[in-house]
Amino acid sequence: MPCHLSVNLNAIAMLRNRRNLPWPSVVGMGRTALQAGAHGLTVHPRPDERHIRRTDVPEIAALIATEFPDREFNIEGNPDARFVELVEAVRPAQVTLVPDDIRQSTSDHGWNIDAHQVFLKAIVGRLKDAGMRVSLFIDAVPDVAHLAAEVGADRVEIYTGPYGDALDPGDAELELEKVIMTGNAARDAGLGLNAGHDLTLSNLPPLAAALPHLAEVSIGHALVADALIYGMADAVRRYRAACGNPVRA
Repeated sequence: MPCHLSVNLNAIAMLRNRRNLPWPSVVGMGRTALQAGAHGLTVHPRPDERHIRRTDVPEIAALIATEFPDREFNIEGNPDARFVELVEAVRPAQVTLVPDDIRQSTSDHGWNIDAHQVFLKAIVGRLKDAGMRVSLFIDAVPDVAHLAAEVGADRVEIYTGPYGDALDPGDAELELEKVIMTGNAARDAGLGLNAGHDLTLSNLPPLAAALPHLAEVSIGHALVADALIYGMADAVRRYRAACGNPVRA
């Protein structure tokens, strides 16, 4: 079954934030992505609000609830008190817990679940009790998948940065194999499977083909870069096709 595409709006918000102006509209571009067939929208509200702002989050939630009720909202971030408060107020379909901090330019590693087991189990349970699906951001390490299951996660999102960043074909093949092994381990642990980071029109199809149980990919930077060439709607259609979905006009 083809994987779903969730469009990450962070790069749109970062461009908007360069000026004290309301464009490009984060909600407007999200609407265009959903109209073009995206299954959902992803945001990562960081404490410094360098891209998505806290005020964007309820507006995007309202867009999905009122205009696209069959689509999903995925909010990702480090589960500090303010983040948990935000997602409990908005109640997105999915929360992706990411172990980053404010000094990182972008997420660049998965959870050390062994070291944070008690904390993660409590947070995962709290969010699930509030009706949200919970995904843990993990490195492409097969043994980590069963640990995610032990703390109660519904899904894992495999960090695909090393695969996406590998310029040498041999290196890319090795990194893809790690992702495949981890994805299969997640399936064997009873977890749903997501993936994200530095996925492109060229490296996404081999990943989707190798993991037929891949539920969702979250893509922002490359998709927005391609939208500068093709436009947002056509870029979404191209990424849906790369996931194995039929393209509609």
